[in-house]
Amino acid sequence: MSNFFMNDRKTLINDVIEGVILTSPFKNLAKLDVDSAIRVVVRSDWDKKKVALISGGGSGHEPAHVGFVGKGMLTAAVCGDVFASPSVDAVLNAIVAVSGDAGCLLIVKNYTGDRLNFGLAAEKAKHLGYKVDLVMVSDDIALPDNKQPRGIAGTALVHKVAGYAAEQGKSLEEVTKIAQQAIDATSSIGVAMHGCNLPGGDDEEDESDRIAAGHVELGLGIHGEPGVSVLKTHNSQKIVKTLVELLQKELKKSHKVAVLINNLGGVSPLEMNQITKELVHSDLASAIKYLIGPAALVSALDMKGFSLSTIVLNKDIEEALLAEVEASGWHPLVKLEKLPLQKVKLISQKVKIKASSNATVGNIVKVITETLISLEGELNKLDAKVGDGDTGSTFASGAKDILELNEGNKLPQDDFASLFAVVGDRLATVMGGSSGVLMSIFFTAAGQKVGEQESLAQSLLFGLERMKHYGGADLGDRTLIDALQPALEALDKKTGDLAGAANAAAKGAKDTASMKKANAGRSSYLNSDSLKGVKDPGAVAVEHVFAALLALHK
Repeated sequence: MSNFFMNDRKTLINDVIEGVILTSPFKNLAKLDVDSAIRVVVRSDWDKKKVALISGGGSGHEPAHVGFVGKGMLTAAVCGDVFASPSVDAVLNAIVAVSGDAGCLLIVKNYTGDRLNFGLAAEKAKHLGYKVDLVMVSDDIALPDNKQPRGIAGTALVHKVAGYAAEQGKSLEEVTKIAQQAIDATSSIGVAMHGCNLPGGDDEEDESDRIAAGHVELGLGIHGEPGVSVLKTHNSQKIVKTLVELLQKELKKSHKVAVLINNLGGVSPLEMNQITKELVHSDLASAIKYLIGPAALVSALDMKGFSLSTIVLNKDIEEALLAEVEASGWHPLVKLEKLPLQKVKLISQKVKIKASSNATVGNIVKVITETLISLEGELNKLDAKVGDGDTGSTFASGAKDILELNEGNKLPQDDFASLFAVVGDRLATVMGGSSGVLMSIFFTAAGQKVGEQESLAQSLLFGLERMKHYGGADLGDRTLIDALQPALEALDKKTGDLAGAANAAAKGAKDTASMKKANAGRSSYLNSDSLKGVKDPGAVAVEHVFAALLALHK
């Protein structure tokens, strides 16, 4: 089964081209309307007065090469099928469509199919009277002794430098010379932990899983060709160090470079930024003047890998790379500077309290916390049926902390406002997940109301309202609110009515067992069959707390 979003394999590339053209922010692209098998994207604002630049190759490397068509870069891109060189006729039609008296330069990645098809098209175009030259990008340093190094991500840098020269109105001979200088100045090396999924590919034939778990391949090709060696690590620092050591062999100590941090398609932005951090702290750091990316410029479908490309800077290359372009696939250079830090005073809202003694309140705190601690196993078992099995442990962790403070006479037992504030502060620290934050909101808000001389029940109801506001749950959503709210409302209706509150909490907890859908918390991801007949563990905790308080009161 294919792991690929598409409609029809036969029309895939034409479909992709349409998507790219329609979403170009510069509105400067068009597709040659000549034959459905000839897939060429050109600049719609091109007037043939300057040297035309054409590149291309197999599709699957997006945004290359269509994403680099635009003012300041390519004049046209010729698209083959996925990982397959375009035909000679497609390249020839592109040359004829965009070439004027100034001539045309073909920029080709050094692969046999591209060399042959672009080369033959160039010869045919010359026979028709067109001025055509060709350069081959060979930036891959994975095999240093290879007579035909592959063209990989560094191709985008060559497009940029040659595109600037052409835009300045330089002759075909000059543009070709500058493009070759850029090629000679560019080195690239890539690594991947997983290959790519091909459109319409069969999983049984998929070789993308040939790399063993915990390993990466060094020098993996942009078409999934096997790498030259294997590294037994996924550690970003170690991998970047290995790539840097290889790149440094191509550089002199005096060289300053721009580095392209290229995503091969399947690496998350989070990981790419981690890789960038490793690069700027590597042994190459002192040579880096500019960064390009991290971004996908020359990808390999969804390959889980990245490559680093260096280009040695001189005045002309630096000027060319910094020039603005109208090509959506290009990423502007960023000058590498020291990480900016802004010093601010640390803000801490840790509650400062003065301990005080109140035997009645101390007993209430003791009963509540010990009840929750004793329920740890029971609540975890309940939660395992409807959640992630940790409700008991979460409540117990908070209760143990408060109990320890209580037994150490470190709580303001004689001041409800301060007591609620410190309980809220501690629960946010010691209780895990969202439960700690929700209970902290509950007690913190309640403490504020008590401080404003509101009744205890009204203050707790206010805390509950704030908890519902931020948490998003309400009555009937199958949470502890279904037991807590009716219990607090009973206390508000009749001060000190613990029996009424306990009964209301018990009924609320019981009702959660018959609720068919949870609308908040982990249980909201489960179907009704999984919830049927099981009380919400949070509501059960509330039920037991009020039952224990009632027993204490008696």
